[in-house]
Amino acid sequence: MIRRREFITFLGGAAAWPLAARAQQPALPVIGVLGSGSLSTSDFVLAAFAQGLRQQGFVEDRNVNLHYSWAEGHYDLLPSMAAEFVRRRVAVIVTLGGTVAAEAAKAATTTIPIVFSIGTDPVAVGLVNSLNQPGGNLTGATSMSAELSPKRLELLHDLVPNVTRIGFLINPDNRTFIETTTKEEKEAAATLGIQVHPASISSDRDFDPAFESLAQLRVGPSTVPMIHSI
Repeated sequence: MIRRREFITFLGGAAAWPLAARAQQPALPVIGVLGSGSLSTSDFVLAAFAQGLRQQGFVEDRNVNLHYSWAEGHYDLLPSMAAEFVRRRVAVIVTLGGTVAAEAAKAATTTIPIVFSIGTDPVAVGLVNSLNQPGGNLTGATSMSAELSPKRLELLHDLVPNVTRIGFLINPDNRTFIETTTKEEKEAAATLGIQVHPASISSDRDFDPAFESLAQLRVGPSTVPMIHSI
């Protein structure tokens, strides 16, 4: 696993390469940012990322370059985008937008450091070997939001105790995350004695049909918005 200190040292060393050694290298170390969504939905994340780089002494276009690739929700494009970063020999790949981007980067390289931000257990989805000894070339952060899904379901049930059916929205293209979330949701629902009904959302045009399908099922008065990595 590439730890934060090693990551910073790697970038710092790359920025200080002697001129002779840099003849075949980019003028500045390059970070490839691989996003499953779009720039417009990732502004706040990129702002925080830029702030974190500045705190470590790295400023875009001054001593580090950032190259962005956005899949715009077309997850099938992520593998080729990750492969392009490998061909460009970027110093680090940062993945945004869930597990699918991290999986694509991991499949593309075993040597370039990868920093991910996901919402599920990185061990459960196979990104790292363990939390304390991840191994490999991946590191990152997780909100563990998939594992918190049952708790959100419990809270909703507490707010509407008479509900017997609950619908929730999912992005079916984010397969790994949805498999984990759906499993957790169904197990929690069984414990609570309620039924859960997923409705697929892959784009904006899917919202109305999804709510119509839930209405036809006569789902209870509440729906749980579970839209991941749009």
